Amino acid sequence: MPPSLRTVVRRVNLRPLAGTSRQGVLDVPVRWVAVSELADPTPYLEGGELLLTTGMRMEGDQSGYVARLVARGVAGLGFGVGVSHEETPPALVEAAEAAGLPLLEVPRETPFIAIGKLVSELLAAEQYDEITRAFAAQGRLTRAALRPEGTHAVIDRLAKEVGGWAALLGESGEVLHATPGAATDEVAAALARHRVGPADAQDETPPREPAAEAPRWGVGPERVPASLALSGPGEHIVVQPLGGGARPRGFFAAGAAHTFSPVTHTVINAAGSLLTLAMEQGRTRFAAERGIRAAVLELLLAGEEGRARAVLEPIGGHLPDEPVVVLAADAAALDALEPRAFTALPAGDVVFALVGERAVEKVAREAE
Repeated sequence: MPPSLRTVVRRVNLRPLAGTSRQGVLDVPVRWVAVSELADPTPYLEGGELLLTTGMRMEGDQSGYVARLVARGVAGLGFGVGVSHEETPPALVEAAEAAGLPLLEVPRETPFIAIGKLVSELLAAEQYDEITRAFAAQGRLTRAALRPEGTHAVIDRLAKEVGGWAALLGESGEVLHATPGAATDEVAAALARHRVGPADAQDETPPREPAAEAPRWGVGPERVPASLALSGPGEHIVVQPLGGGARPRGFFAAGAAHTFSPVTHTVINAAGSLLTLAMEQGRTRFAAERGIRAAVLELLLAGEEGRARAVLEPIGGHLPDEPVVVLAADAAALDALEPRAFTALPAGDVVFALVGERAVEKVAREAE
């Protein structure tokens, strides 16, 4: 957060003259310091500034001047005495009080540049603190990613970093892991609501959440948002995709009762990178295991059971106990089939291999 007007007043000994009686008026953030002697400086302001002036062109009624500053959203007006005016013009004090604009008297011995330097230093310190906090949070997330539970540990850590909850979802929106209080039903419903086919994408825009951002990803029969930002009473949620390819391998979500600061968004993005890296590494490992399983299957089909066992033993694998059921299925979309083959099958030892255009599963089951 930028420094408050109260902090600036205290640090450079400014004297409040008007417009400071309302509760919290001195707690507004000062985003910058501007100096202007123009009758209307508002075209050169963005809002949130502490405007400093010596009143070189101030004469008579100042209600219009003050009204323009209020409309622009300046944090306050500092009037330097001892240059153009020995004291702050009463008309300015009256107008500022009526409009609720904080009017501060700047003593002759306080140069405007000192106020500007103070605010600049406070802003720089805040930015440094934000960067430091973001790096520290990223370090904690990285250490979580190195734990045996990997992605689950990252989700647990992310929930603590955002001061709310976090969840990991599969490609179809199924919940893989979530911390207590996670609004997983709402996230899954939002993903389903924004998942559209090519015809829908051309003819109709699906309904959105009030604060949803829904750029589309990917090609093929379905497309879903590249990210979602959901906002409601007392709840703010960010949903991001995972995976390094054109098609996400899953999603993760983070939510809290408060809005997320820029630092928190940086932390969420860092968590997404770590989760994506873990998933891509898992894909590489899975591809290697698939190759081993294919070799084992070929050995089994050739009657080389001993050699098949010898291949599996060094990596801690073993052949399923008999009797064995063999299932064959066409795999037009192997990338989609393979993950589901292991999550959908009953518990047991599985050897999975790709043979030509067919995927073959060997599942050990008890004889019926």
